[in-house]
Amino acid sequence: MVSSCSTKKDAFVNRNWHALNTKYNVLYNGNLAFEEGREQLNESYRDNYWEVLPVERLEVTEDIKLDSEDNNPNFERAEDKATKAIQKHSMEIRGEERNPQTDEAFLLLGKARYFDQRYVPAIEAFNYVLQKYTDSDKLNEATIWREKTNIRLSNEELAIRNLRRLMKLERLKDQEYADTRAMMAQAYINLKAPDTAIQQLKIATAYTKKNSEKGRYLFIIGQLYNQLGYKDSANLAFERIIKLQRKTPRVYWVNAHLQKLMNTEITDQNREELLEYLTWLEENRENRPFLDKIYRQIAVYYNTLDQDSLSLAYYNKSLKLAGRSAQLLALNYEDLAEFHFEKSEYKTAGAYYDSVLPNLPENTKKYRIIRKKLDNLEDVIAYEGTVQYADSVITLYNMPLPDREAYFQEYIDKLKAEAEEEIAKEEAKLEAGFAAFGASKGGKENKGKFYFYNITSLGYGKTEFKRRWGNRTLEDNWRWSNKATGQATEIGAEPLAGTDAPENLTEDQKYSLEYYMNLVPTEIGVIDSLKKERNFANYQLGLIYKEKFRENMLAAGKLESVLRSDPEERLVLPSKYNLYKIYEEEGSPLATDMRENIIINHPSSRYAELLLNPRAVLEASEDGPDAQYARLFELFKQQEFLRVITGAEESISRFTGDPIVPKLEMLKATAIGRLQGFKEFREALNYVALNYPNQAEGKKAQEMVAEQLPKLEPNGFVSGIGDTGGNWKVVFPFKRSNDEVALKLKKRLEDAIEDLRYPNKVSKDIYNLEDEFVVVHGFRSKDFALGFVELLKNNKDYRIRNENFVILADNYKTVQIHKNLDDYRRLNLTPKP
Repeated sequence: MVSSCSTKKDAFVNRNWHALNTKYNVLYNGNLAFEEGREQLNESYRDNYWEVLPVERLEVTEDIKLDSEDNNPNFERAEDKATKAIQKHSMEIRGEERNPQTDEAFLLLGKARYFDQRYVPAIEAFNYVLQKYTDSDKLNEATIWREKTNIRLSNEELAIRNLRRLMKLERLKDQEYADTRAMMAQAYINLKAPDTAIQQLKIATAYTKKNSEKGRYLFIIGQLYNQLGYKDSANLAFERIIKLQRKTPRVYWVNAHLQKLMNTEITDQNREELLEYLTWLEENRENRPFLDKIYRQIAVYYNTLDQDSLSLAYYNKSLKLAGRSAQLLALNYEDLAEFHFEKSEYKTAGAYYDSVLPNLPENTKKYRIIRKKLDNLEDVIAYEGTVQYADSVITLYNMPLPDREAYFQEYIDKLKAEAEEEIAKEEAKLEAGFAAFGASKGGKENKGKFYFYNITSLGYGKTEFKRRWGNRTLEDNWRWSNKATGQATEIGAEPLAGTDAPENLTEDQKYSLEYYMNLVPTEIGVIDSLKKERNFANYQLGLIYKEKFRENMLAAGKLESVLRSDPEERLVLPSKYNLYKIYEEEGSPLATDMRENIIINHPSSRYAELLLNPRAVLEASEDGPDAQYARLFELFKQQEFLRVITGAEESISRFTGDPIVPKLEMLKATAIGRLQGFKEFREALNYVALNYPNQAEGKKAQEMVAEQLPKLEPNGFVSGIGDTGGNWKVVFPFKRSNDEVALKLKKRLEDAIEDLRYPNKVSKDIYNLEDEFVVVHGFRSKDFALGFVELLKNNKDYRIRNENFVILADNYKTVQIHKNLDDYRRLNLTPKP
């Protein structure tokens, strides 16, 4: 018995002892662990039936895993057992393996690594079987697994070539042949060749003996036919799954029904039949685990027929049951967002789009599309809110005083009626509860006792208090009228959009006619301002609907509203031109009238020129908005700030309505800051932020106002730094009228620095409208800077004696930001020239 344990002795007993131990002990336990791990993967894996399924049910992550990193314990155990079988029971004698179970150990080792997504070590194991055990009966299986691994490593062409060679040179069992064809199909799917993949899957379906695989392969065939646009062929594949009945997993059977329904167009002839079909699927008790998808399909059915209430009800049912299905949640939320957007309920639509994003993988095309829609919708919500508020205020302002009082009184009466109805419901509920309690033993015992022990009296007192005072917080001075009640009353419409909701009002305010009457502005200036805001918001909405949502009818309505509302001059022409483009695109005869209107009433405008000479867009490209912005930006880099400001103002007036305008405004604001200082820069930035809040430049301005300006606001100077530290500059001040002298000095300084081989740089900086500086940068101490000045003054080769001062870099920055050079000089922080 002792000698039979040896792996070095090639005897009958030794070979069989180790073979039996390998097969019925080590490998048996390893295969049990492997199958358990595989079963866990199948249970936890969730297929995405809205995309083409993978041939093999295995969730693959993009992460690269190391040998010892976060591995499945069952596959680790299988790998350990396989390794143990190889290490303790392998019998390699004179270059030949004498234990017939060792090849199976290496195969198990490769499989365990494959399912742990360690593909390179897995290939090593499979290759070892193929190269070492040439007489093994596991060679075909090892080849198939190796090519599965190659496909996971994106080596599809290599896998196809090797699998073809396998089919050509080897005699395969039916299941091996099915697996080979299925893997070739997966390779072709990865290579975007669905037609070839379909042929491979059809062969795999014919040869496989596993009904679960047959159902999966047929479902993938149907999906690929759908991808190619052959819905009839897809439905034939789904029908074959349905005919399998209980022979295939229920999930394929149910999804085949749903896919077949998706491929069927709803008509007047089949609508009743389809509804019966869906109702049968819904009521089948065995389909309960799949009701989330069935409810969604029913919702889509009602949505197609414009039966909104039923559609919304089933969408909500589907959402409640969707659970961890991110794709289903995303589809439902997107459909609901589209539904509310079409109803012009933009705020609700935005909320649904916001719910779509967490259920989509980032860095995908779909995610970016939804993100862009949501960003655009935020702009729509903001502008529609502006329009709604302005319309409501202007409407109330235009009402005769008696009509306005009647409107608010009706609203107050409605609030009171709803509040009384709510209290009546509560009282009825309480009385019913009290009656039931009074008839009980405890109620009879408390009858006639102290008030707070009498449940009926106490309940009545609570109700009466709430009716009179509302919900009051337990605190001092709770009776004061300015204590807001917490009672929420749902209303159909607010009296004035943008004002506090009823639950945020005190009891006195909520039912006060005078309070609501005082909310309506009485000054004509306020109303005129609201009209301007409304017109600008409608104009922006017209552009958004036209350019971003391709909703021409909505866009036309908004732009027509602008023209009817006595708009500012800057909005008239761009509104007309955009309306012309919409009418032209829609083939409306109004396009001709609008074209003539622009040409006759605005003959010298850029838009009239474009209409008279369509090639002017190309011919005038050098004078277009983008070219003009580029020229102004080049002037900005040259510190021609005054020319930038005046040029930007001219271009803003000329290109009103063009998307370039916010960029011009931002460039102008920056030039103002560089030329005039911090206060003027803050005002200019606020203007951009307020007038273009939903443009990229407006948002950038808001961010700068909130984050950067507070850091720039301190205008004090740094002191206390020694003469041997810091970053210092030498500044030569000039009047801008002496620009030629300044440029000559700049050249002389550059030459001197080059001669002296100093690392310093020289620049000419604009200070304000009248002054400019020639600045030498980069001195590591004040002493170095002063020494440089002295050298220039006394050296016979330079003799530079222009007025100058030495300043710390931080203080120079403060001087340029706040234009407070005089303050700096008064502090005597520098020696007198």
